Amino acid sequence: MEDRLADTAPQPPRPNPPGPNPLRIAIAGLGTVGAGVIRLLDTNRALIAARAGRGIEVVAVSARDRGKDRGVDIARFAWEDDMTALARRDDVDVVVELVGGSDGPALALSRAALGAGKGLVTANKAMIAHHGLELAQLAEANNAALKFEAAVGGGIPVIKGLREGTSANALTKVYGILNGTCNYILSEMEATGADFANVLADAQRLGFAEADPAFDIEGVDAAHKLAILAAIGFGTRVDFAGVRVNGITQVRAADIAQAAALGFVIRLIGEADVEETPDGPRLLQRVRPCLVARGHPLSAVDGPTNAVVAEGNFSGRLLFQGPGAGDGPTASAVAADLIDIARDEVGAPFSIPSAQLAAMPPAEPGHRTERTYIRFMVKDRPGVLAELTAALRDGDVSIESLIQQGRSQSGGEVMVAMVTHEGPERCVTKALALLEGSDSLTGEPLVLPILPL
Repeated sequence: MEDRLADTAPQPPRPNPPGPNPLRIAIAGLGTVGAGVIRLLDTNRALIAARAGRGIEVVAVSARDRGKDRGVDIARFAWEDDMTALARRDDVDVVVELVGGSDGPALALSRAALGAGKGLVTANKAMIAHHGLELAQLAEANNAALKFEAAVGGGIPVIKGLREGTSANALTKVYGILNGTCNYILSEMEATGADFANVLADAQRLGFAEADPAFDIEGVDAAHKLAILAAIGFGTRVDFAGVRVNGITQVRAADIAQAAALGFVIRLIGEADVEETPDGPRLLQRVRPCLVARGHPLSAVDGPTNAVVAEGNFSGRLLFQGPGAGDGPTASAVAADLIDIARDEVGAPFSIPSAQLAAMPPAEPGHRTERTYIRFMVKDRPGVLAELTAALRDGDVSIESLIQQGRSQSGGEVMVAMVTHEGPERCVTKALALLEGSDSLTGEPLVLPILPL
């Protein structure tokens, strides 16, 4: 029998069968991210419908200024002056909260939406860090979805990665670069040799830092994100109050240069792990600038980029990296959450039911061992170095290397930097306590741990 060739002539498209009802959403907050969500849903409408199994439609919006030009057409949506009214609308399935702030209108709207059994998608890291357990309990009680992928790492799917991708692993550690503003400042100081204040001013001018950058440069923003990641990674209640926080305001250009000479870069690192103690497990969470060795995955992360490392007992080390903010990446994370809800892929907000989340007390790190960079600004006079080394000796701190700048031209202050051998953290704390009130010091010492490879 002769083979017959398939008819390759183009066939007319078959009509799509009627699909399920679209997921109807309301958006509160129409800043760059809110407008970005509308733009993304418009641009990728067909693709999103195909992947979600049904369409996703904006039906109502709310913001402070109805007449502001946002670059998208909002006249086609119902408008609510009172954003909490979005939660009461019968034609809304999911509320997207993009207002911000840990309390106030954002929290009131979130409570109202979940209390009404509507899904909630938010990019609000502060609200989740402070009220995540309450909102998770409310969501579960009302069989409602609570999603917050956009709250950590912008467009990086790190929450989904921890909640789903590593779900079969016992995580031993979660850490990373969680604030793009700090990372931009530190990497610019590294590239240009400029000092902190000058680079911060440039970052504000370019839009990488807020007019009031305190939450970023003092480490609070990174601490919000770390508390969320720790809860998901280790099955604990969100404990923002338990995060030890140090920002980057003390870092000088000279510290960046000394770190480079030693083969390191300086990065603001948030890290969390669980320690087993005779009294039960304890959670260590801290944000602090660290020396990161060139060759470590985080050393090459520069600019306003975020990166998270998760270490699992079977997966090994996993790296999630990408843009940590911006309208496009953050809108992408919001839309990914909406697609999950449209597919009925919800799950527990913090990976396990809220009733099973452990109330884990904070760990004390004093016995933990690490190498440390310590920088002193001191008066340029005889005997100061002997005073410093004596305090370190009495604190049982062993010095690996010491760097002293040449004498100051003005007879004012000079920098003395030291790298310690590995030893308990409490020893460095003790040594510095011995120097408190010393007339030789012209400022507070800077202590930067060295991140292990």
